[in-house]
Amino acid sequence: MINVVSILMLVVLIFVFIMIGVPVYASLGVSGLISLIMLQGKLAVGTGVPLLVIPQSIYSGIGYFPLLAIPFFILAGEIMNRGGITDRLIKFALLIIGRMPASLAQANIVASMFFGGITGSAQADTSCIGGVLIPAMEKEGYSKEFSVAVTAASSTCGPIIPPSIMMVIFGVAVNASVGALFMGGLIPGILIGLSEMAVVAIMDRKYHFPRRTEKMPRSEKITVALDGLLPLGMPLIIVGGIIGGVFTPTEAGAASVVYSLFVSMAVLKTVKAKDLIPMLRHTATLSATTLMIISCAKIISYGLTALQMPVLLGNLFMSISDSPYVFLLLVNILLLIMGMFMDGGASVIILAPILTPIAMTLGINPIHFGLVMVLNLVIGCGTPPLGLCLYIACGIAKLPVERGARAILPFIAAEVVVLLLITYLPELVLFFPRLFGYVI
Repeated sequence: MINVVSILMLVVLIFVFIMIGVPVYASLGVSGLISLIMLQGKLAVGTGVPLLVIPQSIYSGIGYFPLLAIPFFILAGEIMNRGGITDRLIKFALLIIGRMPASLAQANIVASMFFGGITGSAQADTSCIGGVLIPAMEKEGYSKEFSVAVTAASSTCGPIIPPSIMMVIFGVAVNASVGALFMGGLIPGILIGLSEMAVVAIMDRKYHFPRRTEKMPRSEKITVALDGLLPLGMPLIIVGGIIGGVFTPTEAGAASVVYSLFVSMAVLKTVKAKDLIPMLRHTATLSATTLMIISCAKIISYGLTALQMPVLLGNLFMSISDSPYVFLLLVNILLLIMGMFMDGGASVIILAPILTPIAMTLGINPIHFGLVMVLNLVIGCGTPPLGLCLYIACGIAKLPVERGARAILPFIAAEVVVLLLITYLPELVLFFPRLFGYVI
């Protein structure tokens, strides 16, 4: 009973810190320190607070070779974006969409799917795609609310379609194959994009969104197609290289940097040598932010584990039902709530080592469970109060978050439908990993 109260206090404390504006990494680190102090009360008198756990956890939290993939993918996305790739992807998406109803909104979703195959980050997707398309959609006659909703919602494709930073974190947290997780994200990522396109099509029947009527000349189509295929070579290299066993996901990240430099500097010539320093600086800042969150989350994860949270949570789930279907439903509810309040990477570090062993005892494949977990937390990127993608999109449009939150609800509903599909139809996740020979 004492452990339950201690765990609840720690969880509430993390949320309180975050809600009052304390940085996420500091909220997790301070809460982790408090958890160690709580543990002192359960140890022998005079043993002292196990402060050595703090540097050990910080080092072990980020001292994994696969985590090098994170700065590599961030840098590759930064190079591609600075090289004008975003504009080319948007034009390529418009070429594919053509003159279908709500064409610019549909192109927004398709562009996000493409961009997700480059950066693996929902926030980067919102910033880059939103910075171009939100003003363009407003100019074409879409409301601010709808423009924000489409942009923030479609950004969820980023961490699902490979590569995915959050999948790298999950793989490290539970020692799962990152390559298998990448392959497992293909069908769910496409389903999310298609479901959001369906929402736009349904809403168009009521609101009659602007529709592009001009026809693109044949010569321009060829130019746009060639310009679009160049950046899309990067996800093909990443996925193809991993499938073919040419390189690991981490090495794929390094290869993506080399490819993005080659395309931007040698082919398109939109990036100069002098541009590299600012890009490296920005990459270092973003990578440090992510890795600090991961390392500090490891401290609180150690404390919660020592307070027997895995055992208590496992007993709680089993007392409700020992059915894997009920367990997955409860996990979905828990993670959707967590995603509303906490950074996805931190949630993975804290909860994945706790929930995955329980899932495996119930016969749930860890790759399947990893995709369910990541999608849950990614949906939280579009939901207040901590929906970073929603905040970024609203900031670009200069729109109050409350109005954006109401507009995004139909898209969140579509994402939840996809979540339930992959939760209860595991083959949607496991088909490609098995097809390409991963032992899962």
